[in-house]
Amino acid sequence: MKDKKIVFMGTPDFAVPVLKMLIAKTNVIMVVTQPDKEVGRKKLIQYSPVKQIAIENNIPIFQPEKIRKDFSKLSDLEIDLIVTCAYGQIIPKEVLDLPKYGCINVHASLLPKYRGSAPIQWAILNGDTKTGITIMYMDEGMDTGDIIKSKEILISAEDNVGTLHDKLSVLGKDTLLEVLPDILNNKCKRIKQGNNYSLAPMIKREDEKINFNDMGVNIINKIRAFNPWPLANIVIDSKEIKVIDAEFKPSKVKSVSKVIEISSDKLGISCQDGVIYLKKIKPYGKNVMDIKSYLNGLNKETYLNKAVN
Repeated sequence: MKDKKIVFMGTPDFAVPVLKMLIAKTNVIMVVTQPDKEVGRKKLIQYSPVKQIAIENNIPIFQPEKIRKDFSKLSDLEIDLIVTCAYGQIIPKEVLDLPKYGCINVHASLLPKYRGSAPIQWAILNGDTKTGITIMYMDEGMDTGDIIKSKEILISAEDNVGTLHDKLSVLGKDTLLEVLPDILNNKCKRIKQGNNYSLAPMIKREDEKINFNDMGVNIINKIRAFNPWPLANIVIDSKEIKVIDAEFKPSKVKSVSKVIEISSDKLGISCQDGVIYLKKIKPYGKNVMDIKSYLNGLNKETYLNKAVN
C-alpha cells in the first residue's frame, strides 16, 4: 500500500492514531486540518494535534478556512484516497470526486445512529451500553454515506467521554487498517444506511448545565459525558462549580435542586428520585479538588437548603 497516495483530513487527538497508521502503511502526500487557533490571554498560536504529526513527518499541510470554497491545492494533486477523521468541516462534492478510490470517513458511532459532531458524548448522555466505529464512504450529506464496516465496543459504567474517546480512537485505527486493502482494491461491499437514523449535534454551553429536576441516572450520565471536557456545571450561591465526579443514591425527596445534606466530607443535592453526592469538583477560578477539600473551612450551615441552579 506504500504506492498509494493518500490525503488525510483531521484535526483533534482522536484522529492521530489513524494518521500515524496511514503514514506507516501508505504514502500520505498531504494533511488537511483546521486553521491554527489563538489560545489564552497572550493569544499564543496553537497547532492541532494532527498538524503536529504532519510536521514531525515532513508532510505538506493545508489549512483552509472553508474547504468548500478553497480546495485548489487538492485539485492539483493526484490522489488515490482521501481519509477523513474528525476533520470538522463538510467536504464539498468537488473534493469528494477527486480521489481514484473515493473518500472514506472514520466515525465514532454505529451509523446510522449518532450522525454528527458529538457521537461519543451523546452515547453516554443517552445511557447507551454500547457504541463503536463505522468506516464509511462519504457523500455530500453529514455521515450519510454507505457503510464499509462497523465494530462495536461496550460502554462501562466507569467510562466517561475521555476514556471512551481513547478506546474508540484506537478502534478506529484498527478497523480502518483491516479494511484498507479492500478499499484500495475496490473490493468493499457497500451497506446503505437507510432512514432510521439519529443525530449527535455539537454540544452547546447550555447543554453543560445540570438540571436537578431530572432523574439521578441521567444526571450522572451527563457528568460522565462531559468529563474531562467541557465539564458539567452547577451554580451554588451565585458561584459556578464544574462537576467532575459524583454519586447517585435513590431515595424519596421533598423538593429538588437543593443542598439537603452537608458535612465535613459530603455534599448532597436533591434530584427527582434521590440525592446526587458531589465527589470531585472544580470551583470557578480554582484547581480540581475533592469535595472534602472544598468543604474544609466552609460555613456549612449557610449552605444547607440552598438552591442549586
